Amino acid sequence: MMVAEVVVDITHEKLDKSFSYLVPPSLEAGAAPGMAVRIPFGKGNREIKGYILSVSDKTDVEPGKLKSILSLENTEESVDSRLIALASYIKEHYGGTMVQAMKTVFPVREKVKDKEARTLRLTDEERAREYLEVARKKHYAARERLLCALLEAEGFCLDAAKARQAGAASDDAVSFLEKEGILKKESRRAYREAWPGTAGGGKRTPPSEDDALTPEQAKALSEIQEEWEGGAGRPVLLHGVTGSGKTHLYMELIRRTVEQGRQVIVLIPEISLTYQTVTRFEARFGEQVSVVNSRLSAGARYDQFCRARKGEISIMVGPRSCLFTPFSNLGLIIIDEEHEPAYKGDMTPRYHARETAIARAGMEGARVLLGSATPSLEAYRRALMGTYRLVRLAGRYEGRSLAQVSVTDLRAELMAGNRSLFGRELKRELSSCLSSGHQAMLFLNRRGYASFMTCRSCGYVAKCRHCDVSLSFHMNGRLICHYCGYQEDSPQSCPSCHSPYFGGMRAGTEQVEAAVKKILPSARVMRMDFDTTRKKGSYEEILSAFSRHEADILVGTQMIVKGHDFPDVTLVGVLAADLSLSESDFRCAERTFQLLTQAVGRSGRGAEGGKAIIQTYHPEHYAITCASSQDYEAFYREEMSYRELMDYPPAAAMLVILGSSRDEEKLKEAMHYLALFIRRICPADKASLIGPAPLPVGKIKDAYRQSIRVRTRKEEALLRIRELAERYIALNMGFQDIFIQFDME
Repeated sequence: MMVAEVVVDITHEKLDKSFSYLVPPSLEAGAAPGMAVRIPFGKGNREIKGYILSVSDKTDVEPGKLKSILSLENTEESVDSRLIALASYIKEHYGGTMVQAMKTVFPVREKVKDKEARTLRLTDEERAREYLEVARKKHYAARERLLCALLEAEGFCLDAAKARQAGAASDDAVSFLEKEGILKKESRRAYREAWPGTAGGGKRTPPSEDDALTPEQAKALSEIQEEWEGGAGRPVLLHGVTGSGKTHLYMELIRRTVEQGRQVIVLIPEISLTYQTVTRFEARFGEQVSVVNSRLSAGARYDQFCRARKGEISIMVGPRSCLFTPFSNLGLIIIDEEHEPAYKGDMTPRYHARETAIARAGMEGARVLLGSATPSLEAYRRALMGTYRLVRLAGRYEGRSLAQVSVTDLRAELMAGNRSLFGRELKRELSSCLSSGHQAMLFLNRRGYASFMTCRSCGYVAKCRHCDVSLSFHMNGRLICHYCGYQEDSPQSCPSCHSPYFGGMRAGTEQVEAAVKKILPSARVMRMDFDTTRKKGSYEEILSAFSRHEADILVGTQMIVKGHDFPDVTLVGVLAADLSLSESDFRCAERTFQLLTQAVGRSGRGAEGGKAIIQTYHPEHYAITCASSQDYEAFYREEMSYRELMDYPPAAAMLVILGSSRDEEKLKEAMHYLALFIRRICPADKASLIGPAPLPVGKIKDAYRQSIRVRTRKEEALLRIRELAERYIALNMGFQDIFIQFDME
């Protein structure tokens, strides 16, 4: 007989596994992965719902000990069945268990109590007016207030909670009038609001002349439609310079998809981008739009996914998890700023939203559009190879010019005696910008802390002699490579020019804010970073306040330079561009180019021209020069030659195995034996192995962390290595207290 693996409850940790069930002959034809079934469960054989993960004629359990599936709950493919198929794809490509993959694609699977909206409605207007006079004569004040409120309300209907809060509906008055048959209490399902308007109150603004496509956008739209005519077609990479109007094109494609009766998922990399994106989409599409993100309560996320499942919305906007919105007729997935690292998961399974979106679109006959001014090397390479269709927007919207960019050499500033955070040119331009009534943005290019060592005199950065990445400074005074484990002592002065100004950059956004107020005391400065955006709604408050000109200068980290559109910003200053350039990551040049290009692109998006000033210790580096000239193709050629030389993705495939444990010695031993096992199953001429080595942050919450990196030209070989490594780990007791993750680069 056929045996099915069935998952019954992915929310209960004790049931974090699948169970084997016999498939009766009468159900074999319809039993397929993803199908919902009714099964007997537990000692009492209570009947519950489950989902088939796989069907096979082999099992490790004796057939006589297995229970049988009772019935198929559905005979056709459902939204859930397609999402389960997607979970299977994630498991196969990114590792982990099927249940972990299921928890990924059903992020709000847990039950949340429905919210009810209670209303009070008049049943008889004539009797209500008659009794109102009685209430006035007998001084029944509470009944009089309630009747007056109901008679004045639209449709003679009041929200019960609001009426009670306003003092218009006491419990006694409601009970009395209900007994008299003058009013009745009603209740209905209500949705928790995810965004102003997303609970059903959004109003659509009809398209205006400003929504019309430019000739270049119309040409790009024609190319996209040509690719997608007659079927799903290839994914399209829309490479448009900053300010080229990619969002205009998105909205036109969304409009056409929705008019065909299909739904759209719009992925954005960070919550900070939600404010402007949802505002623009709601203005165009009204209550068809909703949003999900990690800042919402579990109840609000659950409600928005319920609305999607019921077909009450057509467009869902949000970060990575938004990809799993349970739309029944998905037609289009848009991934805005597709180059962003936020699209890569950091929990098992460590899936990439771009690849997973393409997999889901293939299963559902949907289309995928990737948009970016600075595409990832992986996406652009596939576009050049023909895997994706490449469509370009080479000019800014309405013919506006790109910002004028100048580069300040901080080494020269130091030699001239300027040791402040701001170069002389940036100081002058800030003063000029504010005196003309415009706004400025100051971008501090850092994440967390700077762990590398650099010289302020000559720009020298301590690098690994084996891996061409920066060495990370550890508190014990050692410089360590997090790829191969190479170590050396931290020098007291610069090894290149012997300058005493050798160390890490310690400036943060608070120091920048204070420095601005010191040189421009009258400037209104607003700060946007991790500390100022912790509470719910803080992103929206800061961005909306800045757009209303409640501040002259916005100081922030990476979140302020990604996708925002402020027409009155005419100056962008980039402080310490080298911080991302010197990270211990082979993608540091790509990240730096992308960040700087995006930062420069925030300036001059309105009628006025814009300027951008990049401050750096490495003005000659190709990531800096290409970003200042906004030349993506030149950067791509230079960076790809480096990747080819070093066998880094996308020139080669790489598997990163991450291990962590509270016991440092056990972790070292386990990772050592895992590396030996991989070397045995994969000869050196087929794959190269680096490590084990400590991670950039070698210890978090008392857990030590190490990594092993395996590189090869064939991705299939890495999938095989990962599969065998998973088996090896499962069979060895030494890994019992070791947490292992697999990361496919």
